[in-house]
Amino acid sequence: MSASINSKELADYFALPVHYGLNPVCIFKVEGRPFAVEEYYLDDLKHIFDIQSLGQPVIEQKMYQVAVALIQSFDELEKRSNGKYFTNIFFFRWQVYPLHACATLEEQSKVFSATVPGYRKVILATNVAESSVTVPDVKYVIDFCLTKILFCDKETNYQNLRLCWASKTNCNQRKGRAGRVSKGYCYRLICKDFWADCIPEKSEPEMLHCPLGSTVLKLKKLDMGEPKALLATALSPPSVGDIERTILQLKELGALTTSVHTEDDLHDGELSFIGTVLTQLPLDLHLGKLIVLGHVFGCLEECLIIAAALSSRNFFAVPFKKHVDAYRKKMFFAGNSRSDCIAILNAFRFAQLFQTLPNRFYFSLWLGLIHFKCNLEIKFQVAELFHNLKKRVSAFNMHVKAQPSPMDEEYVCKQRFILQVVIAGAFYPNYCTFGKCNGEIAMKDLAGKDPKTTVMLKNIPPYGYIYHKQLQSLLRQCGQVKSISYNGSRAFVEFSRNPKEVFKVLPEVYLAVKMSQLKIPFELCVHHPEDIRRQVQGAEAVGLEFLRVNVDCQKQTVEPVKILFGDLQVSKMIPSRFLSIRVTEVVEVGHFWGYRTDEKNTAVLRALSAEIDYQNLVDLAVPPCVDVLCLAPFTYLGKRGYYRAHVLYVHGDLAEVFFVDYGNRSEVPLNKLKEIPKCLQGLPFQALEFKICKMCPSARSLVCGEPWSCSASQRFASLVSGCTLLVEVYSLVHGVLHVDVFRHSGRRGLVNIRDVLIEESHAELAEESHESQQSHDLLKELFLDGAKKEEQMPISVGQEEKDLIERLLNCFSEKKSDAPTHKVT
Repeated sequence: MSASINSKELADYFALPVHYGLNPVCIFKVEGRPFAVEEYYLDDLKHIFDIQSLGQPVIEQKMYQVAVALIQSFDELEKRSNGKYFTNIFFFRWQVYPLHACATLEEQSKVFSATVPGYRKVILATNVAESSVTVPDVKYVIDFCLTKILFCDKETNYQNLRLCWASKTNCNQRKGRAGRVSKGYCYRLICKDFWADCIPEKSEPEMLHCPLGSTVLKLKKLDMGEPKALLATALSPPSVGDIERTILQLKELGALTTSVHTEDDLHDGELSFIGTVLTQLPLDLHLGKLIVLGHVFGCLEECLIIAAALSSRNFFAVPFKKHVDAYRKKMFFAGNSRSDCIAILNAFRFAQLFQTLPNRFYFSLWLGLIHFKCNLEIKFQVAELFHNLKKRVSAFNMHVKAQPSPMDEEYVCKQRFILQVVIAGAFYPNYCTFGKCNGEIAMKDLAGKDPKTTVMLKNIPPYGYIYHKQLQSLLRQCGQVKSISYNGSRAFVEFSRNPKEVFKVLPEVYLAVKMSQLKIPFELCVHHPEDIRRQVQGAEAVGLEFLRVNVDCQKQTVEPVKILFGDLQVSKMIPSRFLSIRVTEVVEVGHFWGYRTDEKNTAVLRALSAEIDYQNLVDLAVPPCVDVLCLAPFTYLGKRGYYRAHVLYVHGDLAEVFFVDYGNRSEVPLNKLKEIPKCLQGLPFQALEFKICKMCPSARSLVCGEPWSCSASQRFASLVSGCTLLVEVYSLVHGVLHVDVFRHSGRRGLVNIRDVLIEESHAELAEESHESQQSHDLLKELFLDGAKKEEQMPISVGQEEKDLIERLLNCFSEKKSDAPTHKVT
């Protein structure tokens, strides 16, 4: 039995009544023989640290510094106590191991390994180490006297962890981790008076702050009477209000009927079929309802997998300091759904597929998804619980049905949609939805940048553009940075977008936001502003501290910008309101790439092709990688030769490239890629990206696809392929032309493709975004004027400013070992 249990309280509760009072039960005490453990508080360290204990349960940065300093002092003390003499070369090094519920099995096993000579083992532990785990060689315990407790919100019945002060009982358990094999020491990082006056004696019983739903259902199953009356006799009885609220929530869940024996009773009810099933499942009640709904709607197997995995609570392991990587893996499996439940289902099925691979692939296949060597035991636990749940629900005539074979794409999409509806119904009302983004606010906050590809960083230091390589390196774990625009104390980081993918919020943006939520520090090693100013003395240096600068990470250029006029700076690509085009690559319904077929653009493409043929082509100077611009062999539209291309992927000896002047993609051998001659590097790309305006998927299409159905995709491809189309430009948003698309259709003449898709129930009308409407108004004025006004285009920047920026980059772009750090938010 745990040493933290309150034996007197239990003895009094189970006392037997006799004629002269109560006869308490007997208590047997068995004393162990641990070594002595000395206790210290912040008061005992005042001669070393000037720190006061806090009233709020929080850890400030200085408290971490105290913990580090204590460990360093242990090293020095042990050197002296052992009577050893060390040269300056010898020093203690630390082996730091995390120990928490989501740690990988590999990380957990390292905690119990023997310490390497010359190293000190440091275990960073949560409450997991407080009981049930014994690490025999622990000598020192540093306790922040904090704990996280699972609380249930009374309004939503949603559970969340809250940071609280640990009880004296908990802290004494932690103290007991030391003193197992030798004398131990416990350092509590609070004042002694705070320990005596503010730290509670014991923890609050779970019944007082955790959900009561399962308890009430078990009482109803045993038919032991009204829940309120029965729970009042508990050792630590919950409040009447909590019990009544729980019963109402169970009725909302469908686990209890609304009346008892035909009499209306708000705070009691009979077990329903769902309630009976829930009493037989060792799960959270919402997970139990998920299984019942899965049976009703024909997706029982998927719901059993999700319920089993969510019950394990750590299906996705989070390696130490790898939170962003773990989040990336989860995002990969969640796909467009952005649902943890879908991510778990897909990951589990991938694990099953992984198990079937031949042994030679078993340990070599990594794919950056789940570290299966660490998660294999978790997978087995989930599989075991899955089969256990499957057996339990079979008693209620709920069986997993075999899937039809073969399954077409539309059937798969419909089943996925049904599963998402079931998940929403099971967790109601505890789920969130993604609402529409306020385009006007997003444009204002991001200075016109695209919120789907861009994140904003604040608190940029003076001359922040000289640290662009550091910032790019900090964000590398999110993805490939395309450009960084500096505007005062703000920086707008734009990530590279694959031109063949659906134009949606990039995963890189979600990862960057996740880094901010996790409070992962963005710290730059900066130079003193005075040192920088000395390099640019004079009147020309005025305004250079927060100059508007654009860094092109692909071309590796850093240039000042005086005026940005949104997407109108590339409006030279739009000679008129109407364009004749040919489609070369369909991304999804209504979203495609193509090129202009008018006489002027045809002449440009011919001249470009002739210039490439004239040049003496050479192999790439650097190994081909993602985002590299090059020349690649072109065999499309009956054309042959080399054209400018953008590398999308590299796999083996092949590269997938996107031809930036036509808009199509192809797979080519790496050894066929060539350098782009300098004379062709600055020419605008001729391929254009289009989206049909005022259109979105219909409800029917959403059910049958993600977000467009297979039939909608096939129909759209048949309408735009193999013919010249006429487009009417509506707007230009972040380089994408929003258009109406027309094609000739025999007797009907010009037909609007959007109208065809709406008539056939593949699409429906939708409003354009604020950005698109604003761009439409600007373009309308531009076309009415008949010419582009020079004052509307970006104003060129003087060579003087460029030279000054180049001088700063040459002098201060390198990190200094003693440079101060600056935190970016």
